[in-house]
Amino acid sequence: MSQKLLCKLQPLFSPETVDGNHGRRLKERMGKNGKGCAIGIDLGTTYSCVAVWLEQHGRVEIIHNDQGNKITPSFVAFTDDQRLIGDAAKNQAATNPENTVFDAKRLIGRKYSEPIIKNDMMLWPFKVIAGDNDKPMIVVKYHGKEKHLFVEEISSMVLTKMREIAEAYLESPVKNAVITVPAYFNDSQRKATIDAGVIAGLNVMRIINEPTAAAIAYGLDKRTNCKKKRNIFIFDLGGGTFDVSLLTIKGKEFKVQATAGNTHLGGEDFDSRMVEYFVEEFRRKSKLDISENPKALRRLRSACERAKRTLSWTTCTTVEVDCLFQGIDFCSSITRSRFEELNMDLFEECMETVDRCLNDAKIDKCKVHDVVLVGGSSRIPKVKELLDDFFKGKSLCKSINPDEAVAYGAAVQAALLSKGIKNVPDLVLYDVTPLSLGICIKGDIMSVVIPRNTTIPVKKTYCYTTSADNQSSVLIEVYEGERARASDNNLLGSFDLFGLPPAPRGHPFDVCFAIDENGILCVSAKEKTTGSKNEITITNDKGRLSAHEIKKFIQEAESFRAEDKKFLRKANAMNSLNDYIYKMKKALKNDYINSKLSSEEKEKISSAITKATSLLDGGNNKPGEIEVLEDYAKELKIMFEPIVGKIDLFFSFY
Repeated sequence: MSQKLLCKLQPLFSPETVDGNHGRRLKERMGKNGKGCAIGIDLGTTYSCVAVWLEQHGRVEIIHNDQGNKITPSFVAFTDDQRLIGDAAKNQAATNPENTVFDAKRLIGRKYSEPIIKNDMMLWPFKVIAGDNDKPMIVVKYHGKEKHLFVEEISSMVLTKMREIAEAYLESPVKNAVITVPAYFNDSQRKATIDAGVIAGLNVMRIINEPTAAAIAYGLDKRTNCKKKRNIFIFDLGGGTFDVSLLTIKGKEFKVQATAGNTHLGGEDFDSRMVEYFVEEFRRKSKLDISENPKALRRLRSACERAKRTLSWTTCTTVEVDCLFQGIDFCSSITRSRFEELNMDLFEECMETVDRCLNDAKIDKCKVHDVVLVGGSSRIPKVKELLDDFFKGKSLCKSINPDEAVAYGAAVQAALLSKGIKNVPDLVLYDVTPLSLGICIKGDIMSVVIPRNTTIPVKKTYCYTTSADNQSSVLIEVYEGERARASDNNLLGSFDLFGLPPAPRGHPFDVCFAIDENGILCVSAKEKTTGSKNEITITNDKGRLSAHEIKKFIQEAESFRAEDKKFLRKANAMNSLNDYIYKMKKALKNDYINSKLSSEEKEKISSAITKATSLLDGGNNKPGEIEVLEDYAKELKIMFEPIVGKIDLFFSFY
């Protein structure tokens, strides 16, 4: 289904319109001229949260739901009678697992064929199938009929619930919202999140990164003491995603220096390790396998989630499930040390990401002033211990609620983007792009236009040239990644620039990369003399990065640095040699230059062209080939320097 069509889809249930007959309270809670407030929504993997800036009080209010809780489970359930969202959906998950959908955030903007999705599907009780263009579709039974839903629809239902929670509190309709996403969400995932907001009836004013929103929440109280620069490290470990960011605060400026993370690592993965551990224990004790029973697994997972939370404040807890399978009760215990042992590799992966972020920012850890913990999983004692050791005993900030900080920052951003809202703190936010962006040029070289961790919004234009005579068009292939070879990176999209005038190779054209405030990329190309232009807004319809691939790109950029350097040397040597061949051929074809060359020089040029062409066309796997190419290019430079001078002089006049 196309993005346009998806945006027109409507939620299964529309929220009731508030009549607005609550004069005094309505005026207090609404913005200037009676216009509704903009809200901030933290759309989480396991829990979501909504907040609003209260103009009359000059502060953010985290809004509680109908159960009195400030966080709402990101669950949607379908029965023969109704659709349930939030607490009601999660509470009946054990009895209706096949029709209770969660973890939609792990699916949004992804392809069904991705290996990481295949692994998750083994853990989900609900059914996921491939739809058009390899988009995942969630299959549920609703009103006794099978229904296929896009992931954006499921997310929109959670967003609709958050909007309704806000409307009930504000007693007025809500249309505008700022929604947060993990810093490492790619363009496709960001666009899909915006689509979910549109389906939920929201005008998505801005998509901002979760750690950046948390930094706003923490930094507001610190700004008065920030006459000098203050470096804040945000560690955001949630239910399904993990992000870290380093920000510098000075006065009203909030500037992200670097970001890193994993869009597929969080508390749910820790739960899964516990579930696997107890499934094996149940098999050992009862000789029965529950790994294919959705109801038993759902009940066990819920018990493991509770145990994980309990282990944050005690060293041992019990996991107990009555009639887990075939009437057999299950009761076991787990210690904090065993839980840590089961997940140690994941905890260490988090620390590696922390180190990478600081290296990208080129800031020593001793220069970090504050370490802020965000996300429910950041409460895990071992995570705190590893962070404490990494930052050499620096006190970890616990002054903000890890579950509410992201929504808090989103609400501030929403107020800043709203017109006529008073008492909003004056701040300027600068975010960054997590991966390098560029195009493929001759020799399969990745020509980076926007480097990783560049401040956004940003717009950069580079001048490129054609690689052949009389080219009428040029293919622009857009990549993201850190490898020197373009094909080793991720292809985001491509388009053709047509209408180039007949001209020798080397004819210039401009390529412009523009990233907006939401991190969405638009690439355009233009040839100035004819005015020919084409552009593409990257949608990742043909391919996208998984969290594993993002991590792989950065790690491989380090481990394969020697290989990349070797490849660049070879490509540059071949391009240099090819340029000499081109100039020599042009010299032989030009009557004026031909008349100035002796027969011996002409024969020398022809022989050199033959040898150089042979080197370029064959023997790509010969040992020492790079050195051969470089040496011959140097030899040609010395041999033909006087002739090249004549050629360049001639073409400078024509």
